[in-house]
Amino acid sequence: MRRRLPLLICLFSGLFFTIQFFIPHQEVRRLYADGLRWLIVVATFAVVLATGSLINHHIRKLRRRDKDWSYSLVTLLALLGMGIAGFSTGTRPGTLFNKLFLNVQVPMQSTMFGILAFYIASASYRAFRARSKEATLLLLAAFLLMLSAVSFMSYYFPHITTLSEWLLMVPNLAAQRGILFGVFLGTLATSIKIILGIERGWMGGGR
Repeated sequence: MRRRLPLLICLFSGLFFTIQFFIPHQEVRRLYADGLRWLIVVATFAVVLATGSLINHHIRKLRRRDKDWSYSLVTLLALLGMGIAGFSTGTRPGTLFNKLFLNVQVPMQSTMFGILAFYIASASYRAFRARSKEATLLLLAAFLLMLSAVSFMSYYFPHITTLSEWLLMVPNLAAQRGILFGVFLGTLATSIKIILGIERGWMGGGR
């Protein structure tokens, strides 16, 4: 029963949220709005469970003195400090929570994005090696797009800008839409498997 009840709730919820899209009735719309409000409540409890799981995971690492356990200590202290600051002073501008966010969290995010830029440059170098026809086309397209971003090149050679815009709006957009179709079909297939109870990984275990 402990497994059947979540599966039944998932089944009826999934079917209702799918069918209501095709039934423009006032009562159905009201039930849909109530369902969205319940979704907010469930999501709130999910955040609480995720926070508890995070704390439990890092406490276990601290007890076992696993590799890089000091990072777990920093994570727990940061979580505790931000929680105390948020509950005691609020999140308005000028409060301790807001200052910690702007002076600690935001610079760390900027640092991470800065490191990511070097990683992207390294990955681009490896991907743009002209070892095949596809890699050569990728290299030429990237070279044209970079040239079009330079102001004097677009001024003296306006055809480069036109060509780069065509590359972005035609071949690139067509490939993106193909990838999105694949993503949507995969999402649909996974959703159907979850609704029918075939996929049960979200319950924290196997079948």
